[in-house]
Amino acid sequence: MKYCLIIALLALCSDNNFAQQPAHAQKEDFSDDWAALSKYKNENAALPAPAVGEKRVVFLGSSIFEFWKQKDPKYFSSHPYIDRGISGQISPQLLIRFRQDVIDLKPAAVIILAGSNDISNDKGHVTNEGIMDHIKSMSELARLHNIKVILCKYLPVYEYPWNKSIKPAEKIVDLNNMIATYAKENNFTVLDYWTPLVNQRKGQKKELTIDGVHPNLAGYKIMQEVTEKAIDQALEKRK
Repeated sequence: MKYCLIIALLALCSDNNFAQQPAHAQKEDFSDDWAALSKYKNENAALPAPAVGEKRVVFLGSSIFEFWKQKDPKYFSSHPYIDRGISGQISPQLLIRFRQDVIDLKPAAVIILAGSNDISNDKGHVTNEGIMDHIKSMSELARLHNIKVILCKYLPVYEYPWNKSIKPAEKIVDLNNMIATYAKENNFTVLDYWTPLVNQRKGQKKELTIDGVHPNLAGYKIMQEVTEKAIDQALEKRK
């Protein structure tokens, strides 16, 4: 009887200890966060307001901008520049993120690089006019909040390694022409990434890219030069 009581007590203690063990936390499901608002949410919350006289600039785009900070972090850390690129994003996702990742950060200017992922993921429904609608909406939001607008002529792409059925070169040329025309009509600054990187077949120069789409460090150094000129030009413009 004595041994039975001891065994019962041990079993009870074991059950209590098991019950007190924390259950494994389930991994948070972000499948409802189509625009990846969660990616920079914490960084944005920790970011202080711009200092007096600070000319903060937000870089809004996809992998071109996200990889830039990875390859040349000093460029961003040595300037009041905020990189808000998310690899793979299309223009409507950038538009959804615009308030959180641009307006709320109170920049002096925003650089908008959009369109290539829309084209590379096209299943027959993407048009340059549709891409421009999203670019126009972002530009109008920026202007409403006194943020200088810098619109990028997209980098040249002859072929996407992950989707060789798409022939993007001419479509990017046409999109860039539309961006330049819209910018001129609205007194926005044009940042031309296409011209200094392009080769004879309207793709990127081999020595400046890792895959025909994304620049290498040498390519980013060239982009840095034209970016600085565009930022200076934009910040000098009257409201």
